[in-house]
Amino acid sequence: MTENDKTPRPHTETRRPGAFAIDDGRETPAVRRRAPQAFDDGFELTADADDPFLTPPDLTDAELAVARPRRRGFSWGKLALGALTAFLSMAFWLWADRVIRDLFSRADWLGYLAIGAVSLAVIALAVVVGREILGLMRLGAVQSLKAEALDITAATAPKTARLLVGRLEGLIAHRAETARGRALLGETKDDVIDAPQLLDLAERELLAPLDRQARALILGASKRTSVVTAVSPRAIVDLAYVLFEVTRLVRAMAELYGGRPGTLGLLRLLRDVIAHLAVTGSIAVGDSLAQQVLGHGLAAKLSTRLGEGVINGLLTARIGIAAMDLCRPLPFKAVKRPGVGDFLSDIAPGVKRTP
Repeated sequence: MTENDKTPRPHTETRRPGAFAIDDGRETPAVRRRAPQAFDDGFELTADADDPFLTPPDLTDAELAVARPRRRGFSWGKLALGALTAFLSMAFWLWADRVIRDLFSRADWLGYLAIGAVSLAVIALAVVVGREILGLMRLGAVQSLKAEALDITAATAPKTARLLVGRLEGLIAHRAETARGRALLGETKDDVIDAPQLLDLAERELLAPLDRQARALILGASKRTSVVTAVSPRAIVDLAYVLFEVTRLVRAMAELYGGRPGTLGLLRLLRDVIAHLAVTGSIAVGDSLAQQVLGHGLAAKLSTRLGEGVINGLLTARIGIAAMDLCRPLPFKAVKRPGVGDFLSDIAPGVKRTP
């Protein structure tokens, strides 16, 4: 075909798409408009404790309970211990005086040597006692700071909150992770901020980095406990290692938040943690937690020893959370408090918590 044979084609008119109603013979019901109405106030508000959105049903009471230090008061046991200590001290000094006199009667240089040894022992003992007292004072400062933070309300003067935040900064100033938060709070010192909002800002900027390290400490201790108790041949080995790991975890948690306790302070923290677990019933794994772990077929996949290791790891995590509650200078408000379920997927991979 050549170019001369081409003939122009007729112009085709383009039609726009349209919508058509198909009449199938059925009547379309008429839409009845409803007039606005007023309803009575006969409805009831759901209590916060019964609201599933405020209190998730998968959390147990032991997991929601916050560990708090025991109240210190008069105790007959403390009085008896103090009186016995005073009596033993007097008996010791009488015995030391008699020994030194006997040594002087034998040779003067022996008496002076005994006095020097006793003096060194007294100085070392005074240093140890002073460190223990400072450790107890630091723990007391943490608890008093937390108690004052709980009393802060919207009606509290911002100056009071500023002083409290300043004490918090001094408590954790040795932690390099808080340098950025301290600088940010310093920039807001000339701004007027409500007291509760100022505490929330301090919690997010100062304690959130420490909370992340606390989670890492808890997770590491839980994993080590889980592995060691799963492969250890004797129950006494399990008990000894769990005690060692828990003691180290509680001390590390206190030092992280500025407590730095001595031996007596550590024993007091351990007593408070164990008392909290005993009261809340967390000293043994609850039925719901065991069902969450074993109900996913974990028992069919792992041996009995490995299952016990997972349970011991979760118990260690629960103890770490209680220690975190006791050692943290501020209560959890602006930052979410961790729970045992947050560590479940890391301790037992492949097992997720039941929603």
